[in-house]
Amino acid sequence: MRLSTKGRYAVMAMADLAKNGRADGVHRAVSLAEIAARQEISLSYLEQLFARLRKSGLVQSVRGPGGGYRLAKDMRDTVVAEIVLAVDEPIRATRCSGQGSPRGCMIGGERCITHNLWEDLGAEIHAYLAGVSLEDVVMNRTATRRSAPARSGLEAAA
Repeated sequence: MRLSTKGRYAVMAMADLAKNGRADGVHRAVSLAEIAARQEISLSYLEQLFARLRKSGLVQSVRGPGGGYRLAKDMRDTVVAEIVLAVDEPIRATRCSGQGSPRGCMIGGERCITHNLWEDLGAEIHAYLAGVSLEDVVMNRTATRRSAPARSGLEAAA
C-alpha cells in the first residue's frame, strides 16, 4: 500500500485534535504547535496538511487568542479514509498510475498478472479505513477489529 507519512501524520494529527479538542464537554480550538509537540511532527508540515484538511471541510480554523483548529464535524462522523484522501494520499496497492486505469504498469501498457489481486487489496484497505471513525481511533476501538479471527479459504470451503 502506498501510504506515506502525509497520510499517517494527517490521521495522527486529526486524532490528536479529536482527543484534545474537548474540555469538560466544550469544544475548543487546538493550536498546531500543541499537536506538533505532542505528536512530534514538524509544525511547518502540519500547516501544509491542515491547509488541505480545511479545504476538504474536515477542520475549521479559529483566529485570535486561543485560536487553532477544531473538527468541522463530530469525531464519530469523520472516517480515516476521508482524512487520507483529503491530503491527496491515494489508497491503493497497485503500482499502476491510477486505480481503475485501463493502462497497466507493464512497459507495453498491459496489466501485470497480479494487478487484480493488488487492486482488490487496495479496495479492502479503503473499505476498512472508511469503516473506522476518529472516535474509534481515539477510544482505541480498532483492536477489536484485528482480534476477530480471519477465515482462510480452506475453512470457508469446509
